[in-house]
Amino acid sequence: MGVTRILVVEDDPTIRTALLRALSRAGHVATSVPDAASALRAVVDEMPEVVLLDLGLPDLDGMEVLRMLRGVTQAPVIVVTARTADEDVVRALDAGADDFVAKPFRAATLEARIRAVLRRSTAGEGQPGPMSVGDLVVDVRSREATWAGNVLELAPKEFELLAHLAARAGTVVSKRELLAEVWRQPYGGAEKTVDVHLAWLRKKIAAAGGPPTLLVTLRGVGVKLVAVAPERPPP
Repeated sequence: MGVTRILVVEDDPTIRTALLRALSRAGHVATSVPDAASALRAVVDEMPEVVLLDLGLPDLDGMEVLRMLRGVTQAPVIVVTARTADEDVVRALDAGADDFVAKPFRAATLEARIRAVLRRSTAGEGQPGPMSVGDLVVDVRSREATWAGNVLELAPKEFELLAHLAARAGTVVSKRELLAEVWRQPYGGAEKTVDVHLAWLRKKIAAAGGPPTLLVTLRGVGVKLVAVAPERPPP
């Protein structure tokens, strides 16, 4: 991996210094800020390729910062925090984090996570244009999904789930695969997370005029996205 511009958002000066030293040794160009306000300015001014975000910031909750960052940058965000409860991991990923690293951690582990999010980000740049499944259109580049021209207002993880299924339309995708690829939980996780997000997707598709049968759950097997033409009034 070549030189990468990395922004470290961390209020603890000791941890911040250690991170900058480790990233510099790995050949990256790293800068740091101690709070949310500085982080938002730095993202706009410096355009980092990766953001390392601590959740325990002094001026704003890290989860809210994460949502705000998603409004100004498409750079991968790795949450680096001492919060390790399952609900914190799920909240961070749902808010738009690309990965989650619990403190304390080894420099080699963080470097591997940085390589992984950059690979996924680079792969996204080479993806084809919008994917169409019936009247559903999912555009990964613009991160926009529409049904019959109506924009679906999706949370980050809802969009990623829909995009993953759209890329495999007509094929049954296991919940284990969805947890690994969408939620970055390669060793499995709470399948209820997938079920809840599917329910939210169905509601939002239905609100845009789509059919409830677009997302099909096969009990004990997985989930399938199918092309279904919307019902249209007779001429």
